[in-house]
Amino acid sequence: MVGIAAYGAYIPRFRLGAATDGWNSRQERAVANFDEDSVTMAVAAGVDCLGERDRDAIDGIVFASTTPPYAEKQCAAIVAAALDLRRDIFATDVTNVLRAGTSALKSAIDTVAAGSARQVLVVAADNRQGPPRGETERAAGDGAAAFIVAAEGVIAESVGSYSITDNMLDTWRAPGDAFVRTWEDRFATEEGIERIVPEAVSGFCARQGIAPADVARVALYAPDGRRHARLARQLGFAESQVQEPLFGMLGNTGAAFAPMLLASSLSSAAPGDLLLAVSYGDGSDVLGFRASAGITAAPRPVMGVDGWLADKRVLDSYETYARWRDVWTLDDAARRPPAASPSVSALWREGDKNVRLYGARCRSCGYVQYPAQRVCVECRKYDDGEPVRLSDRPGELFTYSMDYIAGAVDTPLVVAVVNFEGGGRALCMMTDRELDEVRVGLPVEMSFRKLRVVNGIHNYYWKAIPQRRLARMTAAV
Repeated sequence: MVGIAAYGAYIPRFRLGAATDGWNSRQERAVANFDEDSVTMAVAAGVDCLGERDRDAIDGIVFASTTPPYAEKQCAAIVAAALDLRRDIFATDVTNVLRAGTSALKSAIDTVAAGSARQVLVVAADNRQGPPRGETERAAGDGAAAFIVAAEGVIAESVGSYSITDNMLDTWRAPGDAFVRTWEDRFATEEGIERIVPEAVSGFCARQGIAPADVARVALYAPDGRRHARLARQLGFAESQVQEPLFGMLGNTGAAFAPMLLASSLSSAAPGDLLLAVSYGDGSDVLGFRASAGITAAPRPVMGVDGWLADKRVLDSYETYARWRDVWTLDDAARRPPAASPSVSALWREGDKNVRLYGARCRSCGYVQYPAQRVCVECRKYDDGEPVRLSDRPGELFTYSMDYIAGAVDTPLVVAVVNFEGGGRALCMMTDRELDEVRVGLPVEMSFRKLRVVNGIHNYYWKAIPQRRLARMTAAV
């Protein structure tokens, strides 16, 4: 029995909303911070999905996005390293189309069904940009979803799929384009989504011998709330069958949209429920899942979609978001010489320290050091350390400083010293913070983020953030 064994999600902390000066919209949408992108959000969703599972059991990873940071370099490899997965796994990227998330999920299902892997991690993430204050920007949102596809311990069994591929130029983005382009609305609606998706759903129902009334919940893609409601009625689904699309709270998360709604539907599914994930983009994928008896007892993600939605901060000004996205440059921006290009050999050499966030535990006395050293500073034992992953450990702010002249995008730059639970101390930056919450003793956790981009090289590292996931975990105990 092949299907979904675990699921998770990630939604950035910040929102554009009614209280945001200059946003001029009552709709709320999630926005990635200046140091977040599709890779960092995929890592966060992967952490939420993996939980306490054995990461060595993952045999493959599929990364799906229309906004990968690299045009030529595998992003799945970065995500796999940050999640501390094995090196002897297969990895692939699925990109350039809005239905990449469901295509990645179908590929993982086929891989496990064929016996090529036991467990495959699928992560879908997007942070698409529309022209400032336009309809695309208002309807869009940033976020990620993740699933473990397996043959054992399944909470939702795969019960088939149906796909249509159709060359349809209604939404596109050429190399170098900062914003998504769209064609005339009526053409895109009538000849695009409202023609293709009904054909795909009808094909799935005919293949499975079911009717729309047999579906308990449908995770349905649509570019905005108006067309979502219209499409659901056209497909013959009652309002109670349609998973809440989260427009006005989250927004359309692109390749991660249908997968995220599927993850949300799994959190409330009962045994026997038939769930559909319906995507759109140069065609449509329809994936069916039947909730198993184990879904009620299976561990749920610590945050999930609901947890991330509830933990939010609304930005005071649209200018902050515009500065994060380089929509415009403010005159008061700090003047600094261009940043030096990072050393590729140094990035490779220090991957365990910077990407996997490995410290070292002394086998003799148990003392934990970060970064790893050959000599234990506690007992002076030489070359007797073992790697220890610090990325998923809770921490506490030991001390900090605020730098107002560093030229950071998010002034002031907060430099923090973090003490990890169980030992270990790290010097790092702090992000996703409000200045009034930064204090000695603040509970923090680590988040994979982007330091800078120079010469096309995306330099990633772990930063401290006020506890979100771990705070919810503690509150639930």
